[in-house]
Amino acid sequence: MARYYFDLHNGEGPTRDEHGTELRSREDIPKEVTRILLDVARDELPAGDRMTIAITVRNEKGDPVTVASLVFNNEWLDVLR
Repeated sequence: MARYYFDLHNGEGPTRDEHGTELRSREDIPKEVTRILLDVARDELPAGDRMTIAITVRNEKGDPVTVASLVFNNEWLDVLR
């Protein structure tokens, strides 16, 4: 098992994961990233018309291995007329 750190970047600024999560393999990273992004989105959206939530994953050495993001964009169509 390897430990990975999931750093959150959202409207409140960056939050560094100091504890990490042990995963059986690198292939488990996308599932964990998806879970985190959906949890944060449930709590924070819609906080406005535009928001990007991103997760940077670091390995045990602290090296980034992947980044994933979720973008929310709302456009009011009746205002554009």
